[in-house]
Amino acid sequence: MTPSEAFVETLAANGVTDIFGIMGSAFMDAMDIFAPAGIRLIPVVHEQGAAHMADGYARVSGRHGVVIGQNGPGISNCVTAIAAAYWAHTPVVIVTPEAGTMGIGLGGFQETNQLPMFQEFTKYQGHVTHPARMAEFTARCFDRAMAEMGPAQLNIPRDYFYGDIKAEIPQPRRLDRGPGGDESLEQAAQLLAQARFPVIIAGGGVVMGDAVEECRVLAERLGAPVVNSYLHNDSFPARHPLWCGPLGYQGSKAAMKLISRADVVLALGSRLGPFGTLPQHGMDYWPKDAKIIQIDADHKMLGLVKKITVGICGDAKAAAKALTSRLQGKTLACDATKAQRADEIAGEKAAWEKELDEWTHERDPYSLDMIEEQKREKTFSGGQYLHPRQVLRELEKAMPPDVMVSTDIGNINSVANSYLRFDKPRSMFAAMSWGNCGYAFPTIIGAKVAAPHRPAISYAGDGAWGMSMMETMTCVRHNIPVTAVVFHNRQWGAEKKNQVDFYNRRFVAGELDNQSFAAIGKAMGAEGIVVDRIEQVGEALRKAVDLQMNHGKTTILEIMCTRELGDPFRRDALSRPVRYLEKYRDYT
Repeated sequence: MTPSEAFVETLAANGVTDIFGIMGSAFMDAMDIFAPAGIRLIPVVHEQGAAHMADGYARVSGRHGVVIGQNGPGISNCVTAIAAAYWAHTPVVIVTPEAGTMGIGLGGFQETNQLPMFQEFTKYQGHVTHPARMAEFTARCFDRAMAEMGPAQLNIPRDYFYGDIKAEIPQPRRLDRGPGGDESLEQAAQLLAQARFPVIIAGGGVVMGDAVEECRVLAERLGAPVVNSYLHNDSFPARHPLWCGPLGYQGSKAAMKLISRADVVLALGSRLGPFGTLPQHGMDYWPKDAKIIQIDADHKMLGLVKKITVGICGDAKAAAKALTSRLQGKTLACDATKAQRADEIAGEKAAWEKELDEWTHERDPYSLDMIEEQKREKTFSGGQYLHPRQVLRELEKAMPPDVMVSTDIGNINSVANSYLRFDKPRSMFAAMSWGNCGYAFPTIIGAKVAAPHRPAISYAGDGAWGMSMMETMTCVRHNIPVTAVVFHNRQWGAEKKNQVDFYNRRFVAGELDNQSFAAIGKAMGAEGIVVDRIEQVGEALRKAVDLQMNHGKTTILEIMCTRELGDPFRRDALSRPVRYLEKYRDYT
């Protein structure tokens, strides 16, 4: 066969049916035979969007997401999105056709060294060293991406797609992951048996390992409150009485107050990342004296961020099942207080829900200024500016069953962490620790391709939306209907809050003068709805979802929001400046 045939046959052996990217001469010989292999190439507007789509596709389906582009600039456009996939532990395979071997080093057209630019953001880099090894390297990239739960890069000199080779197409190899070592499991079981107030952190590994049911069974055996790790609000069902909401930035006060009382914390499938355990709402809630059991499939994560008592290198699903088995038939110290703990859980959750209901604006002087501004101006052309928290609460109430939601980076999107609840896994997607703008919309497009039967909604502020809205054309061109909620507050809100707190409200480069995003969406062939009354929010979302699910329409839901600002992202990373030069001394 030809190397192109070996490449495509290996894709097919790994179950690839969809690839995101932009066509290019570098891989046209392989692209020519995608269709007879049952593979659809979904053309996008920009390659960063393609890699985000591959990320969303993989996170929903549990299979690989695949992205491809032209060598040089097409490939370099993907770097940011592959970094986001890396921090989300997503098995994306990025295929990077390279300049031909006879031209490398001569400074030819679209030539660059494509391996170094991805080395920080991939679990494995495969470089095809000979056309006859095409199937070998392709298969290895797919195996490594799944085994190590992260992106893999397949780098192919463009002239290696051609020729005559003998090839054997390798079958996929998947690891049979275990629960961890007997000794560490026994130590963990003993700690849990002695715990009087155990708390479980359900991390991303619970979602990726399909371990929600095993986590539920273990939590019920212990009567333990379950908190979601940061931006993994789908790692435990929100309808369950033991669910308490997410930790971390703009998370649940109920979750934080309950974990602060823990004497034993079981971190199931979580690396305990620093941003997800920082103080919030004025609470330094991490329990300083608790014994910590951490379970992670990557041994390098054990004890990396938080001091732990027991580390288990194991699969979240298998480990939770093994711990439950070891606790069966035993009398646990926490059994005696199970009813009391259930009352505490219910009480803290009820108090937090009441606070959210009544929290109609941010509680800082600048936000109060914004309220006064609204009272003075009251309206823009025909409507009102809406308080973000009120909007988020109404969106939460109107969310359809089985929904998938992606959130971008930014002020209102971060506040949304308090309001997003899910009853099934593989439902919430965020850029995680990478925190890049322009993430949410293309990611939800990829998710929709993987799960066309599920409602798909993205959240973005106006700044981030400006980076990604061109992919509306991808939705329209290729009949991929989604709903995009755009919070139009005319500013880069997250960074602007730092100018309020640390730079005496000297606003530099934070103001945005926007056109109507709904009108732009209509110009691109989508539906557009402007919301400027609080009573319209839920109705508008329900209409947009109906257009998506029953009429195949993408809708841009433009919500006109006040300029209220939430708590800053990194209060710990900034301090008030001291100026020494004469001309800057007033700037304190």
